[in-house]
Amino acid sequence: MPTKPLKICLASPEFAPLAKTGGLADVSAALSLYLHRAGHDVRVLIPRYRRINEQGLDIQPVKGMASIRMRLGDREIHFGIDRTTLPDSGLPVYLLRCPEFFDRDNIYTQDPDEHLRFVLLSHAALQMCQRMAFAPDIVSCHDWQTSLIPLFLKSVYAWDELFRKTRSTLTIHNIGYQGMFPAWTLGELGLAGAEHHLHQDDLKDGVINFLKTGIMYADLVTTVSPTYAREILGEDYGMGLNGLLRERANSLFGILNGVDYDEWNPATDKLIPANFTPADLSGKARCKERLMVETGLEPRPDRPLIGIVSRLVGQKGFDLVENVVPALLAERDFAITVLGSGERLFEDFFNWLTHRYPGRASFYQGFSNELAHWIEAGADMFLMPSLYEPSGLNQMYSLKYGTVPVVRETGGLADSVDQIIPASATGTGILFRDYNAEGLNWALNRGLDFYANEPLWQAVVQNGMQQDFSWDRQGALYVQLFSELSQTS
Repeated sequence: MPTKPLKICLASPEFAPLAKTGGLADVSAALSLYLHRAGHDVRVLIPRYRRINEQGLDIQPVKGMASIRMRLGDREIHFGIDRTTLPDSGLPVYLLRCPEFFDRDNIYTQDPDEHLRFVLLSHAALQMCQRMAFAPDIVSCHDWQTSLIPLFLKSVYAWDELFRKTRSTLTIHNIGYQGMFPAWTLGELGLAGAEHHLHQDDLKDGVINFLKTGIMYADLVTTVSPTYAREILGEDYGMGLNGLLRERANSLFGILNGVDYDEWNPATDKLIPANFTPADLSGKARCKERLMVETGLEPRPDRPLIGIVSRLVGQKGFDLVENVVPALLAERDFAITVLGSGERLFEDFFNWLTHRYPGRASFYQGFSNELAHWIEAGADMFLMPSLYEPSGLNQMYSLKYGTVPVVRETGGLADSVDQIIPASATGTGILFRDYNAEGLNWALNRGLDFYANEPLWQAVVQNGMQQDFSWDRQGALYVQLFSELSQTS
């Protein structure tokens, strides 16, 4: 039976390509596009940050929402709602215009009013619905920045019949970021007498935890992979919220993120030097050669090339890379190319590595979307040794590009990569379980050994390229959950 079209308000702090720092932006955009193309009425609200590239966008103020006032504590906030359309999609995207809060250099800040910026986003999402007379079946909230919305629906906006049937979902993209602020900010949340709904023990301890509040009041909590949904129930990965999550276990679901194959497809990718398919991999060889030349590596097509595209932070496992890769480069013949930025000690390490092994190690400090595509297309292996990885996208990009993932068995990595079994030439990548140098060393050596076995390697490449992690599959799981939730009383 066809699913009844849903009305969905999706509020997110990031949305690709307009405002992005990580995978949250890709997921919120891809999910919205899937819902829109599937015939659902989805209305997206994001902040109108200074760093949004507005060239080519037709942005217009929404009638009746050009100038709105709201009091939060002692401050009167002036904001407006503008509308644009995501290019080549027809998807309406609404922009929260408030220069006081969003005309800043970065999407996220350490400013003393950081909480207020996203309290406003949460209120504005519901006030936008009110002014449009748009009664959403689902309000889809993403990470701590919009996690007060479920409480708002059950308290300060509960009077409005418009939201009588509205249900809320909260998607946790990374539980390590919870939005914890001093308790003195309580008066600036706009709760208007509903403060008793907050976690009282936290208030006694002098803090307000936005993400915890969302978990308490969302009708449904989702995470971005099934394994991560299980992992955060335990102390190692729950980041202090595992007890609350266990209480909500019956309302907790993990859905692996999908891949936008319109952008990440070696057969059609306009950013890479040569296109290729599973039937003809000659273009991949050309991509590898060009990648090695452009990044300053010796152009040795027979030398296995390991790629990394990542934020350079501890979560991503770069302390293990520091302990393993230099010695392995001394022992075995391979090359490594890295794209990313982050913590200074890891940036310094990769700069040192390029000087220690010229022609065999390269590092681009920063981000380049084009180079990210080149690495996915030209590398032989893609390394993700994460301490934890809620979903991950690059390992799924890698599979499509015939680049064999070497990953730790955690979160979405465990859900999307299958261990290679040489005897049957099955599997798509190499997984190691224990988070230590021995585990990573074992995985990299295994990858290099498999690479030397050309028939096995080619079979594994083909296995990976046949995988399907499209939003056609993943998005349908969200629709199923949303539909079932909207029918609950």
